[in-house]
Order: sequence, then structure tokens, then C-alpha cells
Amino acid sequence: MAHETVTIEGIRCYAPTLALGSEDYPVDFHDRLCRLEQGHFWFQARSRIIRNIFRRYLAQPRPHILDIGCGTGYVLQQLAAEGHYELTGLEEHIAGLRHARQRLPSVEFVQADARDLPYESQFDAVGAFDVIEHIDEDGAVLASMHRALKPGGIVVVTVPQHQWLWSAADEVAMHKRRYTRTELSAKLSVAGFAMLYCTSFVTALLPVMYLSRLGKRRPAADATTDVYELEISPVANTVCSVAMRIDEGLIGLGLSLPVGGSLLAVARKMK
Repeated sequence: MAHETVTIEGIRCYAPTLALGSEDYPVDFHDRLCRLEQGHFWFQARSRIIRNIFRRYLAQPRPHILDIGCGTGYVLQQLAAEGHYELTGLEEHIAGLRHARQRLPSVEFVQADARDLPYESQFDAVGAFDVIEHIDEDGAVLASMHRALKPGGIVVVTVPQHQWLWSAADEVAMHKRRYTRTELSAKLSVAGFAMLYCTSFVTALLPVMYLSRLGKRRPAADATTDVYELEISPVANTVCSVAMRIDEGLIGLGLSLPVGGSLLAVARKMK
């Protein structure tokens, strides 16, 4: 699989025409995201859930993980703290990779299109954490992830769940869809994966999430890309963090939560 590359800001770029941004991501998007991630309950809880999933499903010594759409490197930073993974971060936008490289100077970062990953049978696990809902051709991304995995490797995917939660917040975030469990399972199967585990999360907070979106069914006339409803008060952040610990505890026991604002799936490459 041949891919020509160029180097931009010291980063190997496989899709340089996409590297410097798009209408979906304003210039300061990743700067704001990096600032919010560190203390925000949702990013903290999601990263802990992901970290524990990798602990559960990657038993081999020093497995190699590829994080596609790694953004500013927040999830990779949490995985790096485990101390026994080989990590590679891949992102379409150089603006995100600038932050990721500052967070993790020893990790390899590359720029590429998630629909055409420049790898074949190379990784023990590939993660896509709230990525594929932004891409029209989500099936092409899953197929590309399948090619990048070694035989028997796993994918870990998180996506927004329940189309009935769709609101202006999704449109502002440039989501293409929210998923049902059946839809995500079917797309993983078509791409050549066998489901190992699937659960909702943001379950304890689902009623609050639903009520907060009732008034946001239509986008404001001046809506522009924002950072996913993340600007909340410190008190609300603390309360939500406590509620998310309920989800984490139940998922840590291996339970599959039936409803929630987000969905997590683990699946194995079948061939």
C-alpha cells in the first residue's frame, strides 16, 4: 500500500490537502478543546472508561495502539500513563497535532485521512473516539481500520447515541448522525468485525442531557462550530463527574448499559 508523503511542521502527512483545516474546524477549535479537556467531567470519564477497556481486552505485552482522530492527544495521554503501550496518534488536522505533540513528545504522530489509513496489518488495536460520526463515509473508516489491524486485533469505538437526542448541538458540532446500537453493530459487521462488547455510557445523566436538548432542536441563525456544549459551571461539572462514576463502576463490572448519550463498542477483526 503506497502513500506519498510530505512533511509539515515536522509531521509526516499522508493527506496534506486536509492538513491545514476545513470549514468544519475553525482556526481556534483545537486551542479551545485542549483548554477544556483537562478538567471537564465528560473527557475525564470517557478516557477512564477507554483506559479500562484496553486493560480488559489487550493482555499481550506492549501492544501497539493507533488512535485515529486523536485530536489534541488527550486520550493518548491517559493511555501513555499506563506505561506499557506503544502508541501512534493520527489526526487529519495539524492544529490538533501541535497540541498532541506538546503533550506527548515521545509518541509518533502522523497526519492522514481516516478513510485511507496508510497501514496494513500493523496494530494490535485501533481506536476512534467520537470520530466516525463526523464523517459521511463511516463505513470506509471502519474498513480502513480493519486493514490497519493485525489478524485478531481489536477496534474500540465511541460515538454519540440515540437519534432522538439530535439537536442543534449536533449540527453545530458537525455530526453527520447519532447511532443506534443495531446500526453500529451492523456497520462493524460489514467492515469485517465480530462484536465483543457494547455498552452505552452517559447513562446516569441521560435525563439531564435530554432536557438540556429540548430547547435546542433548531440551530441558532448565527450558530458556528463550538466545543460540544462543554462550557459548564464548576458546580455542574462536579455533579456530573459524580454521576459519571456510576456509569464507570457498572461498566467496570462488565455490564452493558442499555441507554445513554454515548455508545462504546469493542470488536475483533475476523480475518
